[in-house]
Amino acid sequence: MGRWIADARGRMQGAALELFAERGFEQTTVADIADRAGVTERTFYRHFADKREVLFAGTNDLQTAVVESIAAASAELSPLDVACGALAAGGSNFIRDFSVKRAAAIAGNPSLQERELLKLATLTAAVAEALRARGVAAAPAAVAAEAAMTVFKLAFERWVADAAAPDFTDCTDAVLAELRTLTA
Repeated sequence: MGRWIADARGRMQGAALELFAERGFEQTTVADIADRAGVTERTFYRHFADKREVLFAGTNDLQTAVVESIAAASAELSPLDVACGALAAGGSNFIRDFSVKRAAAIAGNPSLQERELLKLATLTAAVAEALRARGVAAAPAAVAAEAAMTVFKLAFERWVADAAAPDFTDCTDAVLAELRTLTA
């Protein structure tokens, strides 16, 4: 290996996504990822617990940002608007190219789909808890969290599927508007 090169983590994520697209998730090894990124396997494991974490490493940061956004939201907003706004703000930090490749890798592997669902369920529970911390009763907090997560997932799917789609927040606003037409 050569001398240290900046952004090893980013290079490993890029290499992993390329390899997952070329070979599939199961057929890609940590050694393959490290080799393509120009790092050692030891360096890989300094950044990621395993190759799945390349796809899920930002989940905790997203959850923290969403919970903080809920806590800081205006008291005049409804629980649904608070939750959707927080999730949209978190999603506005997504990078489209990475997100598209990540979504494709997950869609091609049932165990990754299961992990994604577990991560989303954990995020939904955190949203509900953050709403309860704002004084929202348990049942309305759960409903708002589940509805907001549905809006978030549908907005993400639109944003990833259509390169011409507006930014993530606009996709979220559009899905939320569609939800409101169902309840009007």
